[in-house]
Amino acid sequence: MERDTLLGLYDDMWLIRAFEQGLEREFEQGNVPGMLHTGLGQEATQAALAAHLDATDCFFPDHRCHGINALAQHRHRGDGERIMAELFGRSTGVCGGKGGSLHSADPTVGNYGDNAVEGSYMATVLGVALAAQLRGEPKVACAIIGDGTVGRGEFHESLNMAAIWKLPVLYACVNNGYAISMPVGDGHASADIIDLAKGYGFECRQVDGNDIVESHRAVGDAVAHIRAGEGPYFLELKTWRWQGIFAGEFRPAEEVKYWREEHDPILMADEVLESMGVDAAAREAIESAQRARIEEWIAFAKKSPPPDLAKATADVYVGWEVAGR
Repeated sequence: MERDTLLGLYDDMWLIRAFEQGLEREFEQGNVPGMLHTGLGQEATQAALAAHLDATDCFFPDHRCHGINALAQHRHRGDGERIMAELFGRSTGVCGGKGGSLHSADPTVGNYGDNAVEGSYMATVLGVALAAQLRGEPKVACAIIGDGTVGRGEFHESLNMAAIWKLPVLYACVNNGYAISMPVGDGHASADIIDLAKGYGFECRQVDGNDIVESHRAVGDAVAHIRAGEGPYFLELKTWRWQGIFAGEFRPAEEVKYWREEHDPILMADEVLESMGVDAAAREAIESAQRARIEEWIAFAKKSPPPDLAKATADVYVGWEVAGR
């Protein structure tokens, strides 16, 4: 990988981490409503995906994808602060403050939104992919799923239909080791989700999702495969989430140490950049710049007004107004 490419990805990873850490801080202070599931520790997977998906593609993010949502918004429209405002429930958010964490969406940047019913968009992504296929568009429809989602029926239904119709779907399975508190190997027949996907007969690959160089290359290969009309692609990105689902969640101390201290995606990228001659001061400047940017986004969100209650029912259905009781 070229030095400039890695520097760009490193910059993106710091934007994601600073976003998540700033959001986590504000959540703990009671400034962010609802629930919050961060993607801390999974920055490389989101940065790699964002690097190859265009605004004309589509992605369905999971509940830990604030980072790729912010990157897409920032990269394609220059207003990443609107994702932050959405999470704060403010009227300047991408959905007017009514979407929050699970429903932040802006199709103009390719973000088609998550769903509180995890895995349901594995069915929805087929419609977007079929439309692109019928129109002859070299478009990628990406479903970002977790290992827990694999236990739902939509997983197998979706892979089966995508295989039969040779649809342009990228299944990006972010396997972070646990579904709530259930280890992957205890909840599925295999701890490697790729083993479950291979039976559908299309291209599958597993990579270290904390290695940004490997992840970037793998996503690039998958996207090129789909744009060439070769059908769906299943990519499993092995990673680990820093945060638990609830306070007191047990994970072995040696496992925590390995992933947080020895296999942190940003520290791994640090080492590669250092070997390329990028000094510590330059790397620290990237972190500082992104942390400053995120503080500006948080300030924007805090200054933004809440949604107008008179418009609470607007946009519930496309083109409809819902009468209040």
